[in-house]
Amino acid sequence: MSTTHLGGHAIHSIRRILVAVDTSPESARTAAYVCHLTPPGARVRVVSVAENPRTLLPLGSMTDGELQLARAELARDAGDAVARAKSIFADAGIDVESDVVEISRQGGYTANALIDAAAQWQADLLVVGARQHHGMLRWIEGTVSEFVTSQAPCSILVVPASYETEIQSSPRRILFALDGSAASRDALHFGLQLATPEARLRAIYVIDRAARLTDIVPIRMLEEAFVEEGKVILAAAAKDFAELPNQAETAALETAPARDDVAHAIIRDAQQWNADLVVVGTHGRRGVARWFLGSVAARTARLTGTPLLLARPGHET
Repeated sequence: MSTTHLGGHAIHSIRRILVAVDTSPESARTAAYVCHLTPPGARVRVVSVAENPRTLLPLGSMTDGELQLARAELARDAGDAVARAKSIFADAGIDVESDVVEISRQGGYTANALIDAAAQWQADLLVVGARQHHGMLRWIEGTVSEFVTSQAPCSILVVPASYETEIQSSPRRILFALDGSAASRDALHFGLQLATPEARLRAIYVIDRAARLTDIVPIRMLEEAFVEEGKVILAAAAKDFAELPNQAETAALETAPARDDVAHAIIRDAQQWNADLVVVGTHGRRGVARWFLGSVAARTARLTGTPLLLARPGHET
């Protein structure tokens, strides 16, 4: 994993992008999206996981012969998914590596296979397509989807199925959701690597006005602290933007006092501003509760209709 400098800060360069695909139409759109945002010189690897038929069907419901046929069919489907993604990248003039992981032979589950593939290849970015289903990512139902995003050793780009904008170019409107943490600043610098000079940039800070039982400080004091923190973090973002040729802006937003949260505020602003990429940090903080994956970032991932980059903090952070 290489390191570069941006705005006077050392950041990990995006040099290895691992794209997880399956046979769904969402995976084809995910590959197309990645084609347009891949930084020059970055390596791309496409991987598909052939699931274990024993985990899909009740034990004892199939003979060994039938299991072998099911395993072969799942492996064939995974291979077809990889071949389709490779053709999309080839049309864009991008050479890619590829792999099919048969977990029926290696053991484990899809989530573990993706995490292991990212770790073994030392990926800087893991890209997945997702379909919202009862608030969860399609990749693996239930808590396993959160396991993928919380345990992956690198940053993650989620391309939701509900993102229906025609993909013709790299992201032109990139929204950065910041808080007062060093990890949030790392996310800004990491995401800026995907910004072309033509992209418009917007950094937001959400003032959380919603009272919670976990808050041990009066809500008015919290709001005042958030306002002051927002001024500092947005000023720092504006300073970073000033070093770039991009058209850029910053804004402080507020949640409603009740039945609202930071994640919904981020999603609303992304929709209103027509963002085609949202960037959040995965280990920020928010008041008494920490803004880590499983909180604001995870809720944003469940709600988003816009591609979402969950940026890991640097090792120094």
